Amino acid sequence: MQVINLYFELLKEREMREPEKFLRCHFFNTFFYKKLISGRSGFEYSAVKRWPTAKRLGYGLIECDKIFVPIHNEIHWCLAVINKKDEKFQYLDSLGGKDQNVLRVLAKYFVEEVKDKSGQDVDVSYWEQQVVEDLPEQENGFDCGMFMIKYADFYSRGPGLCFNQEHMPYFRRRTAKEILNLRAD
Repeated sequence: MQVINLYFELLKEREMREPEKFLRCHFFNTFFYKKLISGRSGFEYSAVKRWPTAKRLGYGLIECDKIFVPIHNEIHWCLAVINKKDEKFQYLDSLGGKDQNVLRVLAKYFVEEVKDKSGQDVDVSYWEQQVVEDLPEQENGFDCGMFMIKYADFYSRGPGLCFNQEHMPYFRRRTAKEILNLRAD
């Protein structure tokens, strides 16, 4: 979990260092989604309300093109994206899973967040709730975390997901190097 959190911090730092090359993004840490769904009703906005304040982040969450949310399902990592740029809520699972509830929760979260931070009502009822298919899938039982961070890495750049299982050894070495250098490229 800490490796994912650190890598997401490096992706944000990369964007801040070269804003002309990357979409404006926010990367929630690995604790965010569990905290968001911690309430008895399965949704607790007040538990995360103060996490993304402009004062704390240095930018407004609702100004971002994409908001990345790592999802941990007991032993498997997936990625959810609040894709404001394309008006979509997206779910990416390297094993091909489909969790529509994550998309509904994030739609509800985004509406609450916009209302709380800007006082505006946003209508996301027409936004697509997309379980992304036709994406690179893992072919083993242990690369879900690497796939998840690479989904975020590629989506924060804008282009499609042009990698596969064969790239994972390279991505592991590259990610380790970036973490050791505290700089994502």
